[in-house]
Amino acid sequence: MEITNCTAKDIDTIFEFYDAAIAYQKTKFYKHWQGFEKSLIEKEIRENRQYKIVVDGSIVCIFAITFNDPVIWGEKDKDPAMYIHRIVTHPAFRGNNCVKNIVDWAIDFGQKNAIQFVRLDTWGDNQKLINHYTNCGFTFLGISEKISDETLPKHYDCISLSLFEIVIKDWKKMNKPGEREGA
Repeated sequence: MEITNCTAKDIDTIFEFYDAAIAYQKTKFYKHWQGFEKSLIEKEIRENRQYKIVVDGSIVCIFAITFNDPVIWGEKDKDPAMYIHRIVTHPAFRGNNCVKNIVDWAIDFGQKNAIQFVRLDTWGDNQKLINHYTNCGFTFLGISEKISDETLPKHYDCISLSLFEIVIKDWKKMNKPGEREGA
């Protein structure tokens, strides 16, 4: 397994993953993503913020990161943090611990780049993902106020979010390399 930056050659695959994720979301939950602008993905690729997990030459998961997320995180956005967004695992690879692999990668990245927090969000009432993210080592911080901001993707409009974080210095104390709670 390797985590590496996506390239422009991966754009069609990224959108195939998003389409599969939206179809899956529609079967499991009453909310779903509403698509993404190609220009957003192109920008993330140019800025080396769009990643892929590759196993045996095949992309099995994608995700994006950012280092600022003020609309969602408010004052906490001033902290040196990495925010993970749009994790999508190929349907054939669900259940293979991709999020835990992303967590390990993010902790390592954070340690090398003076980042103190790894954060993510999901819909406020998606209990299955709340449980999954806490099982992957995130601390559930609570539910945000409703958000409405035209700079965010459409699925964020007028929703509350569950917020999660890992404090990297605490992670280093609690987890030996290759081990974590719930693993």
